[in-house]
Amino acid sequence: MLRLTDASALCYRFFDVADSIDLEKCRALLSTAGSGVRRVGFSRAGSAYIQLSNAPLAADLGTRQLDVLGRIREVQFGVRLFDHGCLAVVVRVPIEPGQTLEEVTPFADELYDSKAIETLARDELTRLRTQLEPAFDKPHLWDQIEEYTVLFVRSFDGKPKADEVLAEPALAKLILGEVDVAALSPREVREVLEHHHSYTNEDLALMEWNAAFLYEPSGSEDIVDLLEIANAQLLELRYFDAVLDGELTRVYDGIDMKKGSILYSPYRQVLRELMQTVIELSEFMERVENALKIVGDVYLARVYESAVLQLRVKQWSEQVSRKHKLLLQTYGLLKGEVDHDRSLTLEVMVVVLILLEILMALLRVGGH
Repeated sequence: MLRLTDASALCYRFFDVADSIDLEKCRALLSTAGSGVRRVGFSRAGSAYIQLSNAPLAADLGTRQLDVLGRIREVQFGVRLFDHGCLAVVVRVPIEPGQTLEEVTPFADELYDSKAIETLARDELTRLRTQLEPAFDKPHLWDQIEEYTVLFVRSFDGKPKADEVLAEPALAKLILGEVDVAALSPREVREVLEHHHSYTNEDLALMEWNAAFLYEPSGSEDIVDLLEIANAQLLELRYFDAVLDGELTRVYDGIDMKKGSILYSPYRQVLRELMQTVIELSEFMERVENALKIVGDVYLARVYESAVLQLRVKQWSEQVSRKHKLLLQTYGLLKGEVDHDRSLTLEVMVVVLILLEILMALLRVGGH
């Protein structure tokens, strides 16, 4: 059995906190507080083919105390900020050396949906929102979050190859956090291990929808940064989906309640508000989807696409696009209704003017 000698768990909690974030203002505010601040960037081979439109900001926030399975541990806190309005609190929890993957599984399962981590993350979020509010455009706090955990292994005892690590019987159970089942079915194991990548014989990246296992003897955290970006995009798409649901409901209710007359269209105010919403949401969606661009078929690109597949980002994007198109269609229908009402009003005014002219002419004739 393989034993870990240098490993940690990176536990993420992603929050939507604003319509957009000025990252340079955040850099200045965090630097004033003495935090180590950097822009996220990639360093490994082929990274030049992955472009960040506005690289996320990363900052260290010091250490905290965390109770995991009844043991108090010192953990490292950090924050990731994305210009499209997402803020992620990351908690780096050290994994005790000398353990096998099977022995680590209960520890990982505890971290995957730890309420203690969420409590610490929300407390840190409250402080950060106060500190960074000048850099937030239209600050708010969505009630939904994304959770993700990266098990980051720098070394095993004996320096095994990637295939040896992948062949470990406990690996699939570890990434699922499955502690109550003696053994997974062969089919389940195949499905869990299917989405794995290796650039050399010494490294391994394995992604699932809620967690990832990375074996990276070089210590490079480029894939960690990619997973952060993918999860931030997922959160924003979920938020965008909720906003569209609310907007469609508001528009439909507004249409049902409005009653007009021949000289007044009840939809003009609704149309103005809808037009502003469509423009804002279109710009917001573009920023999220363009956060990362891939211009070559390189290893990091394949890893990112695999993560996007596991997180079901494409399905959320398609759902959001469908609702966005529906909102645009609603805008078009309302605009047609308003234009029709405006034309009808003008026609009525022309008829009234003609009748007034006829009446004035008759009065002049009658006066003679």
